Amino acid sequence: MARAGLTAERLVRAGAELADEVGFDQVTVSALARRFDVKVASLYSHLKNSRDLRTGIALFALEELADRAAAALAGRAGRDALAALGNVYRDYAREHPGRYDAARLRLDPDTAAASAGGRHARMTRAILRGYDLTEADRTHAVRLLGSVFHGYISLEAAGGFGHSDPGTQESWEWILDHLDALLRSRAAP
Repeated sequence: MARAGLTAERLVRAGAELADEVGFDQVTVSALARRFDVKVASLYSHLKNSRDLRTGIALFALEELADRAAAALAGRAGRDALAALGNVYRDYAREHPGRYDAARLRLDPDTAAASAGGRHARMTRAILRGYDLTEADRTHAVRLLGSVFHGYISLEAAGGFGHSDPGTQESWEWILDHLDALLRSRAAP
């Protein structure tokens, strides 16, 4: 019999909170059981295993991040939209480091197809329509933006930029300006 009050959704949310506290790589069914002060076996009526839990957290994070991005992008275009998307990812990574890591979990193809990952790609492509790129260049640009955003966020989170001048916010704005200029320069003739 399932313990009263425990549901798969509640466990995933608690797992997401745990990921932010201890790191996504430390989230296991055992760690979650300790959080609820229950035996591990009592969670298996809601979760198959740790991979199932981690996948649930990834899906939760992708959805949460897509909702934030959609709200931030509403009514924006060009550099404003580009900056809004980048800032959503950067702010989310700062607020929810474990969830941000979870959002990058490699999902099996069926799970990935049903996830909010497609929303992220569609939003990025929508931003890029404003730059009048060819289809091939839009694909390159999606990859460029993902690489730059994730790379910067990861290096910043790891303390890779130190405390030198200019500050990381100034560098972030410089990068956004130059991404915008690059994308504008690639407009189809």
